[in-house]
Amino acid sequence: MIHYQIIPLDPKAHLFAVTMTLRQPKSVQVFSLPAWLPGSYMVRDFAKNIIELKAQDKQGQPLKLTQLDKQTWSVDNSSLEITLTYQVYAWDLSVRTAHLDMTHGFFNGSSVFLAAHGVEDSPHTVTILPPTESSLSDWRLATSMTRLNGDDFAFGQFSAESYDELIDHPVEMGLFSLASFDACGVQHDIVLNGRHRACMPRLCQDLKAICEYQINLFGTPAPFKRYLFMTTVLDNGFGGLEHRASTALMCSRKDLPLTLDAPINNDYRTYLSLCSHEYFHSWNVKRIKPECFLPYKLDAETYTPQLWAYEGITSYYDDFLTYRAGRVSQQDYLDMLSETFTRVYRSQGRFKQTIKDASFNAWTKFYKQDENAQNAIISYYTKGALFALYLDLILRSETQGKSSLDDVMRILWQEYALQNKGTTDQCHQAIVERLLNRDCHAIFAYLDNTDDIPLAPLLAEFGVDFTLRASQGSQDVGGTQHKGYKIAFGAKTQTAPMGLKIISVTQGSPAHFAGLSAGDNLIAADNLQVNAQFEAQLQHYSLGEAINLHWFRRDELMTGELVITAAPKDTVALLVRDDSKIAAWLGR
Repeated sequence: MIHYQIIPLDPKAHLFAVTMTLRQPKSVQVFSLPAWLPGSYMVRDFAKNIIELKAQDKQGQPLKLTQLDKQTWSVDNSSLEITLTYQVYAWDLSVRTAHLDMTHGFFNGSSVFLAAHGVEDSPHTVTILPPTESSLSDWRLATSMTRLNGDDFAFGQFSAESYDELIDHPVEMGLFSLASFDACGVQHDIVLNGRHRACMPRLCQDLKAICEYQINLFGTPAPFKRYLFMTTVLDNGFGGLEHRASTALMCSRKDLPLTLDAPINNDYRTYLSLCSHEYFHSWNVKRIKPECFLPYKLDAETYTPQLWAYEGITSYYDDFLTYRAGRVSQQDYLDMLSETFTRVYRSQGRFKQTIKDASFNAWTKFYKQDENAQNAIISYYTKGALFALYLDLILRSETQGKSSLDDVMRILWQEYALQNKGTTDQCHQAIVERLLNRDCHAIFAYLDNTDDIPLAPLLAEFGVDFTLRASQGSQDVGGTQHKGYKIAFGAKTQTAPMGLKIISVTQGSPAHFAGLSAGDNLIAADNLQVNAQFEAQLQHYSLGEAINLHWFRRDELMTGELVITAAPKDTVALLVRDDSKIAAWLGR
């Protein structure tokens, strides 16, 4: 039996205190903390936050503790019981690690619970204690872990069947808002931490529709007995991480609905899509998963070219299912899909990295992006979503609507997840070939090459016009028709005290040929100080003109020449052309 006790020891110093007790240990017992956590494919070295790790026997006598590597320790033991004590520094405000202050506490088990080697498949229990500070006596606790005692949302004791399950139930504690709804007979709880004015009944209404649609898509019963949405609300934030019966999310206050009947705006639909994305992962990656994740090996990177199928397909369905669940209009959905197209078409990296390579190299190139990312890589989320759309439309077209990507997902659920089998690199192609009764190497070749996926003809077949236009500036993310700028600059910027700071530069753009680089501070153009209206002001020049630029790189003044060049058509808009045809794809 492995038991843990964790307490928010000092919220002002951001410290959790953990006690771990292992009965019947080995004579040389090894312990370790994961290097990464499922769903976030980057080595994060959680063990760097462990402080004052000590070991003792059942009589309280110290035991020899030897560190073997950055995240692994061994204990020389002759006792029937080992107790480890340590503190965890928790000051990462994200969905991935742990955070603790006087406003709330949050942790993923992979950040705080050491694993005892050799008994990972044994039952684990954990007692979560409330903070001792009297001013925090009204804190509550939310987790999807199985409760052994105490009322709902109270501190208490919890259990997990294995270490893998233990670290797959994040914990939120504090003064959170709470609401609940039923979806297909399953209780779903919504927890919001942080200052907000969200209309909780509206969240319940919209999430209920999305959750019920997804459960029915795969078939009842749902793969969990209860589900928890937990969101940290900030002035500016966005992110999510899936778990087997919950999701940890971050959003901005503007992303949440304020009334029961207000129209869904762009910010709120983004939040709903985020919830839809993480909820879909309950099937697609938490249970349907690559065979190399059975089981997860959390001590080092686990490479797979299949992440396109788990993040790309999920990214296609997240927006799609907000539409199919009746939360957004048809044109709103096409605008959301247009934004996905636009993110892909504005990336020069799509000509240099394949979707499979993007999946395989997620650990470094995607999760450790730098200022050159848009020129070097493609996202397996966004281009993977376009490939999922491609599969869906081909299946619908060639079978006259008898099959779709839904059928692929249901087959994966029935033949892989429910049989506890992991997917191979060829599984998705084999299932599509079965449904189409033909060879599909030409279709799946788009995973191995850098060609643009030929979606415009397929969309036209379903009554949708695909158009490319110039961008109208940094706020133009694609979608509904804009006139667009006629002049290109080719750099992302942000306002700085003396002008504009260059964030990134697109290869082959006027900014690139002028000599600008990320980190430069552009101060003047055509002998006038630049400001946030710089791109708009460029539109008054004529093609072929050249203007002088002045900028600082570090403390050195530099000059260059910007040639006025036509803006590329890299922004996508999708518009309905034939309502009768689109019903075969977007008919509810």
